[in-house]
Amino acid sequence: MEEYLAETYGINVYQEQVMLLSQKMANFSKGDADILRKAMGKKQKAVLDKMKAQFMEGCKQNGHDLKMCDKVWTDWEAFASYAFNKSHSTCYAFVAYQTAYLKAHYPAEYMASVLNNAANMEKITFFMEECKRMGLDVLPPDVNESFKGFAVNRRGQVRFGLAGLKGVGEAAIENIIEEREKSGPYANMFDMIKRVNQRAVNKKSLEALAMSGALDCFTELHRAQYFHKPDGDNTTGLEKIVKFGQQVSAGSATSGGLFGDTLMAEIVPPKIPACDHWPLTIKLNNEREVTGIYISGHPLDDYKFELKHYHMSPLSDLTEYQNQISGASDNNKGKAKDFRMAVYVSGAVERISRNNKQFGIMTLEDYSGKFEFALWSEDFLKFTNYFKQGLCLYVNGGFKPRRFNENEYEFKINSMQLLQEVKRNQTRKIGLITMPQFITSEMVDFLADNVSRNPGKSEIYFQLVDRDENLSVRMHTFNKHVEMNDELAHWLDKQPDLDVWIDIANK
Repeated sequence: MEEYLAETYGINVYQEQVMLLSQKMANFSKGDADILRKAMGKKQKAVLDKMKAQFMEGCKQNGHDLKMCDKVWTDWEAFASYAFNKSHSTCYAFVAYQTAYLKAHYPAEYMASVLNNAANMEKITFFMEECKRMGLDVLPPDVNESFKGFAVNRRGQVRFGLAGLKGVGEAAIENIIEEREKSGPYANMFDMIKRVNQRAVNKKSLEALAMSGALDCFTELHRAQYFHKPDGDNTTGLEKIVKFGQQVSAGSATSGGLFGDTLMAEIVPPKIPACDHWPLTIKLNNEREVTGIYISGHPLDDYKFELKHYHMSPLSDLTEYQNQISGASDNNKGKAKDFRMAVYVSGAVERISRNNKQFGIMTLEDYSGKFEFALWSEDFLKFTNYFKQGLCLYVNGGFKPRRFNENEYEFKINSMQLLQEVKRNQTRKIGLITMPQFITSEMVDFLADNVSRNPGKSEIYFQLVDRDENLSVRMHTFNKHVEMNDELAHWLDKQPDLDVWIDIANK
């Protein structure tokens, strides 16, 4: 066997090696060797079992050790699940080398190309997470920078493409880009509405552009102002802008003088009423409605402290565990397992069962994925206050055997609460670990002030560590406890020399 396996250190790697060895060891014809290759590639067990007898008989005729030949065949059967041909392997290796080179030396251009060729939204989300891991910015769409697809701007950042926006037609995209390249960037929203063709870039297109953040480059207006109707006024800011554009277009069409001079009086842009910015969840939901994903943030971005310190499991762990128990035999199901999760409610739909009973389908999301489950009878009534799209929740639950079929598992909720309440309700102890040289008067003053202003039930202690002397001193607060609060959490996150440990309730 050495003749054909020397280059791969004695290991079967390529289908061609099996074909050559079957001919050499067992007198297979080239046709038989190809049938063996196909059977291995398509995992045709019945064909492989039939060919084993032929292989063993050929080896016997050639005087080989049949025990050794049986081991060779057994190795081949295992090898069949991952084998492919040498030319295929060569192409894969070469393409892997090329793409690795491009990703290393031209990361923004490479990832923009990958995103443009992603087949579905799950893959786009996956590749955008990869951009984040690489430290590469993927920015929302922008009428002054975006092209049809994902593209790299002058600062080396990836811009979301206009073609990825629902409600913005191809004619609108082409007109926006063509006019921008012809006459330069748009100075403001009124400049843009005067320059574009409003038959192509209509109100629906402008609404989608505003919701996606593509008009954020016009800093004098924010997203909410385009949709705001002030008291006593039935028109939105965007409708005022569109009307202004129509007036300018109509004036341009009728203002020609006898000798071609322009007689049109300048039309003054309307004043867009001020209003509050959209809350983060509304802003992101509108963004996702148009683009299919969250671009400028995530609903859980305000809860990074909870995700880091309160022993949360990502939803991907939940999905993985569900796949494990659904594929396991009855004897290998193992114990029911509970999960603590910080999630965003992206879907909450009420239904009526065949028995005329009310239940709900709830869809939870986090950075790792999504999970959908049903809330039945008592659980639906118990947690109905949290059955609302847009809430950020702390969920404790797990897979339990079904009531009437212990071999099947379903996801059951143990408890739910608003994620914003977790710090206050779940913090038993706060441990702060550092070295003596990092203790400052500012640190002491802040902690003393915060504890006095936020009395509560959570114990706080310092652990001072001297690694040179291998010494550790732990100091408790006996008479003053604290209620964990946002100010304290933000301050702790900014202390590079302070390790934080949170002991939580109901572990």
